[in-house]
Amino acid sequence: MKFSQARQGRIFVIRLEDGDVVHETIERFAREQQVRAAALIIVGGADTGSRLVVGPEEGRADVIIPMMHRLDEVHEVAGTGTLFPDENGTPLLHMHMACGREGKTVTGCIREGVRVWHIMEVILFELLDTGARREAQPPMGWKFLRP
Repeated sequence: MKFSQARQGRIFVIRLEDGDVVHETIERFAREQQVRAAALIIVGGADTGSRLVVGPEEGRADVIIPMMHRLDEVHEVAGTGTLFPDENGTPLLHMHMACGREGKTVTGCIREGVRVWHIMEVILFELLDTGARREAQPPMGWKFLRP
C-alpha cells in the first residue's frame, strides 16, 4: 500500500447536459476551474451507444486486452471516481459506473465514452495539498495513481 494526505478544497455541484461525454466534460471543467485533484460522485442517465471497459480478457496476462461493452439502450447510472493530473499536469478522470436497466446491471470504466442522456449530476470534491498524480506504468502503459 502507498498513500499520501490531502485536504478538502472547494465543492462543485455540476449538471452535465444531454450528449456530453462524461470524462471529456469533467476534465475540461477541471482545467477551466484549475482543479488539480478531486473525488467525484455521479448519478443520472447514460445514453444508448455509451461504452464501458468491463475487464481484461485475461486477468493476469502479460498483454492486457480490454473488453468493451456498448449500452444498447438508455441506462440509469451511479458512479464514483478520482481526478489527478498526469506527468504534464493534465487532469485525468478515472471513474467507474454501474449502469442498470430492467433488473440488469453492467459496471465498468467510462474512459471509452459514456454520453449523458438528458442529465447527470456530479458532486466534485476538490483535493488540495497533494502531490498525487498519474504516471505511466510499463509494461501496461496505463497511467496509474502515484500517491
